Amino acid sequence: MEDGPRAGGGLRLRPHDAPSTAGPPRARPLAPAPAAPQQLHRGMTLIAAISLFIGTRGAWTKAMTSHPPVAGIISVCYAGILIAGVLALTTRTRRTLTRVDAGVLLLAVVLVLCGYWLNHAGTDEGVLTAQAAHEILRGHPIYGQPWPWLFDSSSVGITKTMSGGADYTYGYPPLTALLAAPVHAVIHSTAAATLVTTAALLGGAVLLWRLLPAPWRSGATAVCLGFGFLPGYAYSGYPAVLALVLLIPVVVRWTDTGAGGRLGLPGVVQALCLGAACASQQLAWFLTPFLLVGLYAVRRGELGPRPAIGVVARYTGAAALTWAAINAYFATQDFPTWLHGLLLPLTQKAILHGQGLMGISYYFTAGSRHLDYYSYASLLLLLGLLAATLLFVRRLGPAITVLPWLSFYLATRSQDGYFLMMTPLWLAAAATVPAAALASAWQPRIPRLTGHRAKAVLAAALVAPAVACAAVAAASAPPLRMHVTPSFVERAGHRDITRLAIRVVNITGTRLTPHFASRFGQGASDWWTASDGPHTLAAHASATYVVRPPGGVRRAPGGSDPHFYLIAVTGSPMTITTARIPLS
Repeated sequence: MEDGPRAGGGLRLRPHDAPSTAGPPRARPLAPAPAAPQQLHRGMTLIAAISLFIGTRGAWTKAMTSHPPVAGIISVCYAGILIAGVLALTTRTRRTLTRVDAGVLLLAVVLVLCGYWLNHAGTDEGVLTAQAAHEILRGHPIYGQPWPWLFDSSSVGITKTMSGGADYTYGYPPLTALLAAPVHAVIHSTAAATLVTTAALLGGAVLLWRLLPAPWRSGATAVCLGFGFLPGYAYSGYPAVLALVLLIPVVVRWTDTGAGGRLGLPGVVQALCLGAACASQQLAWFLTPFLLVGLYAVRRGELGPRPAIGVVARYTGAAALTWAAINAYFATQDFPTWLHGLLLPLTQKAILHGQGLMGISYYFTAGSRHLDYYSYASLLLLLGLLAATLLFVRRLGPAITVLPWLSFYLATRSQDGYFLMMTPLWLAAAATVPAAALASAWQPRIPRLTGHRAKAVLAAALVAPAVACAAVAAASAPPLRMHVTPSFVERAGHRDITRLAIRVVNITGTRLTPHFASRFGQGASDWWTASDGPHTLAAHASATYVVRPPGGVRRAPGGSDPHFYLIAVTGSPMTITTARIPLS
């Protein structure tokens, strides 16, 4: 009998033969592919690696002469830089590229340590800081104490003043010297100060690297340890390096400070760091008012006026108490001397130096009788920029780490160190304070001020007084007319100057006390000694001065057209007159 369908119909199927109602079998879900690095991130890593080449050859050359093992380490670092460059362009994941960033940072740290081993003697700032540390250990005052023997070495520069003297005293806040004191108890040399500043720079670079978003981290390596300039300041013992490091946590995401009306632990730590930075070096003073104005505007936009004032007051109070605590011991020793020491860089009337606008009067014209107006211009520009920041904080707020240093371009001391020492803070603000963070910041409403043109006119008016003062200083004629007659001695094929006879006419209505020095290129010599001529030249009077170079002899520079000049400066009022020294 044939098989057939059973009653009830249909075929009985085994379970594995049952038709599927769910479609084809599901594939097992795959893990998401790791995110590829941003091109910006690759570029930052590559720039950081490239920046490590700068100055490395010079360090290697020096090490081959004096410390061959250090040269070997530097050679290995060369290989590391090349490998980092390859990895920066070929890695496929963000995590791997972050590890490459860490490797570049490690290479930079090793190179900085090698540089410190080769050069840690320090310059004038390091020497003064080490001496101050020594005096702290002995319980002696550090302000108002001249230490001229520190500058006997030709490798230690000295700050000359427009009154014909030089500054041999310590003129910085005390924190760097305090930190160097226990180190000096073990290392009895300037290396005590340079070790503190170099260690601070390394720590600051690592801190900034950690605080920045991942794509920006190698930028911290480049600006702190690459390019060669900040390590050089650390090796020299500059207290500003410590101030920079303490300002890093203050500046990173500064718009978040006091959010919600509470400082909290992070805000308190930032305030403590700000106060300590102001107790390390005077450059921090110039950034502080811009930070406080920006912080008030952001918090007022969020909370209203009274809570914003409360946040800023607590923040400022914590910073001020920190500053006062660090300075208390020295202030109680001798308050006037301590205060004079802290203000010394602002009041000492140091001789002209730098790459700023003062170069018009120093390098390109015969001088100026109104050099004080450069100082007025610098102060007015600082105040004008601060006012502009308050009025237009939404626009200028992201640049508050850059704005304070514009004023130094108009000062009589406008050397590039004032600009570049704080450049890591520029990067910190660029990476962590976007314009969107200030979009709701408070700005005062000025009636009838609408439109971009009206705002531009107001901004120009705020800086116009500074421009006017700078123009007065640059356009002013020199106060003296000088005719220079040199006396030469021929020695072994060279011409040496033994003295200068100078016919001087005071063409102003003010009594002047001139002091003389030579200038070849950008730097002035030590003061020449006047053996004849009046100490003070009366208004509209004339006299003949005979001056002799330091050491009795000054070799005449060679060349067909050497830029060799005599300068005459006065301290009160600040003036400068320049005359070419004839060599034929």
